[in-house]
Amino acid sequence: MKREELHHRQIDLRFYRRGDGHYEVVGRLLDTKSHPFRRQLAAGDTPPGTPIHDIAVHLVIDEDMLVHDAFASMEATPFTVCPGATGTLAPLKGLSLRNGWNRQVRELLGGAASCTHIVELLGPMATTAFQGLAPKRLAEINLPGSEAQRLAKVDSCYAYAGEREVVAQLWPHLHRP
Repeated sequence: MKREELHHRQIDLRFYRRGDGHYEVVGRLLDTKSHPFRRQLAAGDTPPGTPIHDIAVHLVIDEDMLVHDAFASMEATPFTVCPGATGTLAPLKGLSLRNGWNRQVRELLGGAASCTHIVELLGPMATTAFQGLAPKRLAEINLPGSEAQRLAKVDSCYAYAGEREVVAQLWPHLHRP
């Protein structure tokens, strides 16, 4: 079936170890269209391939996933007022990317409090940070005294279901046949 691309959204998520002992997760959202179109309040058409949104969000965290800093930049936006949303991230400082992160982000930054696209990026940024720190957690989970971590992992997703082979192989005592 023939199809024609009308819109392209690119989301890029990266995790870094910083020289100051912290970590930084960066999310970038880039929107383009393949045809000229007229933006609201614009005097002329926007050429194809011109970024409509080019937004980057940075979270500086520690090993416990506590937010030490949060900031954003907007290189392209549909309205001149949009870059004002880059100053709305201060309420994230001191929060944890762990349980309840998405709910807290929506409560603090949802609706007119911030930019919809910043809020959209913050969820997958938390999971990117979680994956970035995964090697550290995996190294610790099988140490003596880490039973609570093992118990928390069981039934946390499809692969780690208590009745599946992953749990049977990793932690036979926690497997449910």
